[in-house]
Amino acid sequence: MDLEKRPPHEAAQQPPPGQADRHPPQAEGCLAVAIRLPVRIVVLVLVVPVRLVWDALTVCGRFLYYRGVRPVGRAIGAVLTWLFKAVFVWPWVGLWRYVVVPVGAGLAWLGRVLVVTPVVWFYRAVLTPLGHGIAWLALGVGAGCAWLWRHLVAIPAAWFYARVLTPVGHGIAWLARVIGSGAAAAGRGIGAVLTWLFKAVFVWPWVGLWRYVVVPVGAGLAWLGRVLIVIPAVWLYRAVLTPLGHGIAWLARGIWTVVSALFRWIFVAPVVALWRWVLAPLGRAVAVVAREIGDALGHAWRVAGHISLVIGRFLAKLLRWIFVEPVRWVYRTVLTPVGHVVRDAVWRPAARAVKEVRRATRQALTSARESVRQARADVRRMLFGAPRQPVPVGAGPGEAVPVPVARREPDAPGTRTLGSSTTALTKD
Repeated sequence: MDLEKRPPHEAAQQPPPGQADRHPPQAEGCLAVAIRLPVRIVVLVLVVPVRLVWDALTVCGRFLYYRGVRPVGRAIGAVLTWLFKAVFVWPWVGLWRYVVVPVGAGLAWLGRVLVVTPVVWFYRAVLTPLGHGIAWLALGVGAGCAWLWRHLVAIPAAWFYARVLTPVGHGIAWLARVIGSGAAAAGRGIGAVLTWLFKAVFVWPWVGLWRYVVVPVGAGLAWLGRVLIVIPAVWLYRAVLTPLGHGIAWLARGIWTVVSALFRWIFVAPVVALWRWVLAPLGRAVAVVAREIGDALGHAWRVAGHISLVIGRFLAKLLRWIFVEPVRWVYRTVLTPVGHVVRDAVWRPAARAVKEVRRATRQALTSARESVRQARADVRRMLFGAPRQPVPVGAGPGEAVPVPVARREPDAPGTRTLGSSTTALTKD
């Protein structure tokens, strides 16, 4: 039984009748149904102001973050980045670019000029020819030594080995085989005698002692130990210790049965009864109340969010109707036409007048500058005379200097092009 009407979005989230729900609802008792509606009402009354304050603080926090903290953080980050670059990056970059690289390039050039080039020249001009000469000399000396070794050492040594050492070695080998056969026969006889002496002195006495003394004595001691120790011990274990141990075990089992029964009825049974009939129902009731309070808090928080959204929209509309719309109406109805009138009747004529005054002033200054320049040229001409014209090449001292004629475009109906001008000059 449900005492509240489910909202449409919760009804839409329910699975169709033909599909099985993955999370089947648990069975609810009368306690949950009885406390659900009052708890949700109380929690809603308590949560709505908290949610309104929370939403207001959220809006203020977002405004402060996006309009204050983030721009200030970006500005501080930019300043810190510039300071970091100015303190740690740009000095090292300048040192590398304007000190280390030029010094390194200069040192590389000095090393190449003072070390590499002389070493390469010395290797190519001195060491290479000297090495080639030493190699040629070594090859010649090696070839001579090889010829001398072959003809003075190798060939006589081979002849001496084949003609002298080989027959002598064969004779020595035959003699060694004969001597070895005799020595082997004598060694076998001596070995047999030494083996018999070793057994007679070191082996047979100990074997007789073990077989005829130690073994009989050990058998007698074992029979005495079995008769005097093992048999009485077995009898004592079977006839005395085993019945005594069985009695002690039976007595201990009885004591343990009595003690466990007493412990179970004195301690375990009351604790189980307390847990089963008091703590478990109380825990289930507390769990149901806590679950309902949690569900009520979540439901109230969502409902308070909708209420806060409605109140916020109402306040936004009220603010727009009170402040924004009048300001917009004043801007569109009053300020915009007044601005257009001021722009068309005052600003643009004033700007045109300023432009005309500026143009007239510029023209007057240009005329005055030309007049001053012409007067200065006339004074210079009266004081120092006219400047001398350069005499062209080929003209005499008394001949008149021809005045160059200004070139201008021909009065032709067609358009003058590069091709036509080039063709005309070629024909002329």
